[in-house]
Amino acid sequence: MHDPTEESRWRPVFRVLSGIDDEIARVYAENGIPDLKPTWAMEIIRLHVRGPMTIAELARSVERTHSAMSQKVAAMRAAGWLETSPGPDARSKKVSLTPKAERIAAKLAAEWRATEASITELEAEIPYPLTRVADDIAAALARQSFHDRIAEKLARDPAWADG
Repeated sequence: MHDPTEESRWRPVFRVLSGIDDEIARVYAENGIPDLKPTWAMEIIRLHVRGPMTIAELARSVERTHSAMSQKVAAMRAAGWLETSPGPDARSKKVSLTPKAERIAAKLAAEWRATEASITELEAEIPYPLTRVADDIAAALARQSFHDRIAEKLARDPAWADG
């Protein structure tokens, strides 16, 4: 039996992005911030610049779903980076930075700028910049969604129809 997971067009992309995140985490660790995940930096910077927000407001501001942001806020709260309090209505929570996060917010903004400059530098070294790839993929997906592409192929696959 053939294992389809042995083939992956995306695995190399995920490996590169994961490696970049690992390098950013190494920068944090070398600078006394070992317990901060690189994927949390945007929310800390955003809350530092704009002040406390509800989970829904924060999710919209970083273009995430409410559900995904709720999970992220819970993890960041457990790690001591964020705190929550009752929001303007019974169903919402206001998210704010802890003093621990406030102390490193300016450093994170500096790291963000350095990372963006490094990406610009990296893109100048390659023939087809990643930002262009992302724009081109988004344009192709606007023509036909990924869902529709998958559904179209599944409709032709007898293994999908069985069961």
